[in-house]
Amino acid sequence: MRKFNALYLPIGVPTFHKESIDQQFHLSKKLLASISDTIEIPEEPLLTVPDLLSFIQGKDCDLIILQNNAFANSEYTSEILRHLNADILLWTLQEPVIDGGRLRLNSLTGAYSAANLMHHFGKVNFEYIWGSPMDESVIKKIKAVVAAAALKKELQSLTLASIGHTPQGFGFGRGIDAEIGKYFGMKHIAVEVRELMDRAKKLDLESCSNEIKEVEQKLLGLSQVSENNRNDFIRLYKAYFDFIKENNIAAISSRCWPDFFVDFGTPVCAVLGMLNDNQIAASCEADAYGALSMLIGMKLSHESVFFGDPVSLDKEENTVTYWHCGTAACSLAHPNQGTQIGVHPNRKIGPTMEYGCKPSEEATVFRVGRKPDGSIRFFIATGKILDKEQQFLGTSLVFESQTSSIDLVSKSVSDGWEPHFIVAYKDIKDELMTLGKYLNAEICHY
Repeated sequence: MRKFNALYLPIGVPTFHKESIDQQFHLSKKLLASISDTIEIPEEPLLTVPDLLSFIQGKDCDLIILQNNAFANSEYTSEILRHLNADILLWTLQEPVIDGGRLRLNSLTGAYSAANLMHHFGKVNFEYIWGSPMDESVIKKIKAVVAAAALKKELQSLTLASIGHTPQGFGFGRGIDAEIGKYFGMKHIAVEVRELMDRAKKLDLESCSNEIKEVEQKLLGLSQVSENNRNDFIRLYKAYFDFIKENNIAAISSRCWPDFFVDFGTPVCAVLGMLNDNQIAASCEADAYGALSMLIGMKLSHESVFFGDPVSLDKEENTVTYWHCGTAACSLAHPNQGTQIGVHPNRKIGPTMEYGCKPSEEATVFRVGRKPDGSIRFFIATGKILDKEQQFLGTSLVFESQTSSIDLVSKSVSDGWEPHFIVAYKDIKDELMTLGKYLNAEICHY
């Protein structure tokens, strides 16, 4: 598959102030080059339709950064849409000088012309930004748009695996191949959970030396788990990791209960935590859309994310506690506690991850939701993760919302959201909103 690339198209007519046009072009060129080397930039502003056509002839791209370097009529945009099929960021430049004299750029009128034409073409899910190349908000926005567009492209080359079926009553997370392909361009494969159990049972510990070394370095208290459960955990971790490598998988949703407790005798919780620590998105309860949410959060934040249920609300503290049985990545453990190992809170079988998670001044709660008609929507809420002790047995964190926590919970329950969410350790709201727009998802910002 062709790698992600973007085209910078600084359009305009040459009858405006050429010195200002050139100045803004060079500032924009410098900015875009600093953001990504995947953005192709022309040598000069494209100030005639023939210049524009010459630059885009034979090209293909995933993102168009369409800047009114000066005013341009809708013929420019029409030609772009006729020749290129890509997501668009429309960029208006701030008028550089207001002194009662000549209008230097008239970029804003050009933006209205371009946007009106795009709507007539049915190209309504474009992004828009106003401001100079030196404006911090512009820089932040362009970075977010490029990251989102690049991730949209990357998803088309990735594979999501469902290992086992969702438990009875947990159908909200069940992945459907056609829908995942339609909305995300991803490949979705499914295997029975017994296949991974059988692989694990056939492994001898001598073949698991790398896995033994890794878990001994990362996990505290593993020696307190029974030898049989400890060895089964290591075998299962290797079986999962080998399956993922063999099939070039980026994210998995794994069945967990009751099979691993009843049929295998050892939970898969800590295995999923180890995978998450290695930047392999791994959700439990076979939640495919949860795994997909984790993958998106990991790719945009560049670190492991938390996966769990909203289980507790504190109106006075304006917080929501997210928790699960024990699948959090080791890197998320609070440094005062470390990556402790325990047993499942209900089944009393180990190993599971057992700790409160580290704090963060930035955090984003996110979920890819599947609507009743099969279309998708994005849940997005921002805030921070408080420095709190472990809230319940398993792994947990306390999220302080930027908005009212009671409103966040009340509205999201009323809106019918699934009970699993991810929490990223970064503010990725802008990236998610752009990605959602480019994927034609409904954006639900709480």
